[in-house]
Amino acid sequence: MSYEPSKVIRETLQTAGNALDGYFSIKVAGDTFGLPVTKVQTIFRIGSVTPAPGGPPDIVGLVNLRGKIVTAVSLRRRLGLEPEAGGSGSLAIGIEHHKESFALLVDEVGDVLTLTADNSIAPPPHIGRRRARFASGYNRVGGQILPLLNVDAVFDFSEEKI
Repeated sequence: MSYEPSKVIRETLQTAGNALDGYFSIKVAGDTFGLPVTKVQTIFRIGSVTPAPGGPPDIVGLVNLRGKIVTAVSLRRRLGLEPEAGGSGSLAIGIEHHKESFALLVDEVGDVLTLTADNSIAPPPHIGRRRARFASGYNRVGGQILPLLNVDAVFDFSEEKI
């Protein structure tokens, strides 16, 4: 099953007014994050995963997305959380980043949120360095603090030790 968010994205961005942008709410290990809708190509369930030995531990393997081989990355592992199985049936978000295709494994994909600059907040002081590098900002939504996912950092493996 595949979900093409393009119509939802266009409608959300057109009505957003002074919005920062449209963001999908995504969940991993019970934590909610905002993912810019402009980064999302598709949302799908993984059919099967081919292991990719020798890569960073955050890379689950390779998956087939409509005939294209893409790298599956675990957001749980990137954030230093308890890893998921990452196999068949896992929920993934198709993202193209610097001309490379990825499948970002998440637990849930929620609604499209319209965030405003008025609700932006400074980074909370208790956030650890590892997790803070994956946030491009923070927004207050319904009494909760929503970290906005920094897609550049999620797919930057240059600092990883192999």
